[in-house]
Amino acid sequence: MLLFPLTVTLPVAALAAVTESLAGYPAPLFRAIGHPVVWAGALINKLDQTFNHPEESEARRRLAGFVALFILLTVTLGITGLALKIGDHFLSPSLMLIAQAIATTTLVAQKSLWTHVYAVFRALQNDGLTGGRQAVSQIVGRDTTVLDEAGIVRAALESLAENFSDGVVAPLFWAALFGLPGAVFYKTVNTADSMIGHLTPRYAAFGMASARLDDLINLPASRLAALCIILAAPHGQRREAWRAVWRDARKHRSPNAGWPEAAMAGALTLRLAGPRSYNGKEVPDHWMGNGTAQATASDLKRGLSIYRRACGLLIIFLLSAALSGMMMG
Repeated sequence: MLLFPLTVTLPVAALAAVTESLAGYPAPLFRAIGHPVVWAGALINKLDQTFNHPEESEARRRLAGFVALFILLTVTLGITGLALKIGDHFLSPSLMLIAQAIATTTLVAQKSLWTHVYAVFRALQNDGLTGGRQAVSQIVGRDTTVLDEAGIVRAALESLAENFSDGVVAPLFWAALFGLPGAVFYKTVNTADSMIGHLTPRYAAFGMASARLDDLINLPASRLAALCIILAAPHGQRREAWRAVWRDARKHRSPNAGWPEAAMAGALTLRLAGPRSYNGKEVPDHWMGNGTAQATASDLKRGLSIYRRACGLLIIFLLSAALSGMMMG
């Protein structure tokens, strides 16, 4: 991974956060060239087909998964490093910083996350349960066909909180440390985990390396995401959000998802997580928060407001850190 000083990486992360919050990833660009996550996904599929052989022993499949992850990171970081070296020959340091920031925006999901979750709110308002179920099915993997309004709203809020950590805070955190290569490293591992890091017969062994590494690199971001949500909560709910995190975050089956989910639950005086159904199977999980589970569409709107404030706080922190670093440098 290429190493840059914080006087470069902090401005890269700050500029990327501001730019992506305003522009997102333009749809015409997606239609023209796709998206870096899609490109990585295609390589992950190829590695899965090449190295993941169900007839092999569990130990050999774990080793194959490690090799596949190593190849994946070597390719993505190698291409990133090559692009940056080429850019160094043609662009000034200032333009290179801007180029890194623009490239980093493609790996952050502030705007798209808000758009997808807001679509659930609008669908509930305009099309009732049928529309809400359809909209929330685009952002969660659980069974949505039998969800009532409370279940739809909880699913959307949980996705909002968890993806604030995974899709916003984490890539910006790693970009703040290592610039574009840091964001690429994080997003590559996170994409691998989302595709092959499942406890299924096909992926429990092969995807173990990706899942374990994803858990590790999300540890700092999940805690920072929870802090942002706590600070973004209405003044009277900040203490309850903190209590929910302290009491419930470690009870979640994920070592990371419980932190932002508990913070969001406390901030809204709700209960989130809890038992859910995936592919017809009930998945037990602890509740986050000790409020009501009867969430409504208005709670979803309040959650979106907290999310926007949390993103704003993160941007302010990054801008402040970048300016401080530049002044000290």
